[in-house]
Amino acid sequence: MSDDHNAQDARLTDLEIKLSYMEDLVEQLNVSVYRQQQTIDVLVEEVRNLRRQAAPAEGAAAQGNLRDELPPHY
Repeated sequence: MSDDHNAQDARLTDLEIKLSYMEDLVEQLNVSVYRQQQTIDVLVEEVRNLRRQAAPAEGAAAQGNLRDELPPHY
């Protein structure tokens, strides 16, 4: 019976160790996902700002002469 008890203790210890590693991994992944979301939020805001800046320029270009839009090799 002692061997059975020792085997169960060893198995329980192994499971506790694996759980500890998994908890640490989940925490690392949570931090990584959080940082990625922060980066995404910053990039989305930058794209919005660029679109706002480009909108007036597009309107002015539409009013300009079409010859101004020809590539330089013409």
